[in-house]
Amino acid sequence: MIPRILTRLALERSRQLPIVTVTGPRQSGKTTLCKAAFPDKPYVSLETPDVREEATRDPRAFLARFPEGAILDEVQRAPEITSYLQEIVDARNRNGEWVLTGSQHFALVEKITQSLAGRTAMLQLLPLSFEELRAEHAGDDVNVQIVRGGYPRLYDQAIPPAAWFADYVMNYVERDVRQLLGIGDLATFHTFLRMCAGRVGQVLNLFALGADCGVSHATARRWMSVLEASYVVLRLQPLHRNVTKRLTKSPKLYFFDTGLASHLLGIRGRDDLVHHPLRGALFENWVVTEVMKWRWNRGLSTDLAFYRDARGAEIDLVVEKALDPIALEIKASQTPPLDLGPAFAAFEALLSSAPLAPRRVERRVAYAGDRRVRVDGIELLPWNEIDRADW
Repeated sequence: MIPRILTRLALERSRQLPIVTVTGPRQSGKTTLCKAAFPDKPYVSLETPDVREEATRDPRAFLARFPEGAILDEVQRAPEITSYLQEIVDARNRNGEWVLTGSQHFALVEKITQSLAGRTAMLQLLPLSFEELRAEHAGDDVNVQIVRGGYPRLYDQAIPPAAWFADYVMNYVERDVRQLLGIGDLATFHTFLRMCAGRVGQVLNLFALGADCGVSHATARRWMSVLEASYVVLRLQPLHRNVTKRLTKSPKLYFFDTGLASHLLGIRGRDDLVHHPLRGALFENWVVTEVMKWRWNRGLSTDLAFYRDARGAEIDLVVEKALDPIALEIKASQTPPLDLGPAFAAFEALLSSAPLAPRRVERRVAYAGDRRVRVDGIELLPWNEIDRADW
């Protein structure tokens, strides 16, 4: 088992609050992390039909079986139980009793904010980061990292990625969508999923996406929301500071795991990726999610955006720190880019006109090379040093 960085935060939060809730994609390692971090707690999976039926039919009797608390896995399968947990934790007033996991973020968070606000820590576990893989896979090149992705089972067992991702799409992604939306035409949905992969790193246009798949805008929006709720895709929002200049208002589309995106694009190995026209977009996706993992593994809010104005000036990723924001350009070349000064200057000029102007902007470039240097006030970060920068 590869140690997970989030474990330390889960233990810390369990000493502060009665409940720790861990959400994230299916197969991202939530159950393994929780069992390893809390080995003395009973484990119960609410995916199991008879257990779920018992928890739903008589929640009080079910929870009474665990006087010292328990790990309740996939709790979104019996969301009503959170209301009864509120009563229990308020009566006992003990920290660290319950650990919940869930794979459908929006549904679970909505229920928890109604019932368990102020009683639970909300942690998010994504597939393995390069920081976690570094000890055993530092010799891999970035193309291998992108194609394989970060799902733990691909590293714990010798499973070919193509076979594993095919099963993952059928057994988890499509099953979750059927449960949430009752989709009958899975062929059209699978086309929609592949079309999403083909738009990685692009500003999202749901009208065009729906039209290309033969579904309405409303259907495309609903399917996209479910994919986001299930941690398949993420929408990176544009910078929303109160500025006077016209900025792009639509989000950019990424996948939480580049291995899944690569699979949907028909990329089966490193050599396929090297010559693929979307290699640059997938590299950008990989960097964005690595920064997100770095922040989530430390309990930090996402606070990520991108910047693009009406004239085409763009910053790929902005870490929105109030006083010292980080502006990150992402380039898939192995040679350090040297012509990024104007893009950073345009971005800084925009922020200087905002009501809360930053003290300074940290200029960074992530690229596919291997030298970490600072040139003309810009820090050049090779791909395998992303996790060693402070985000």
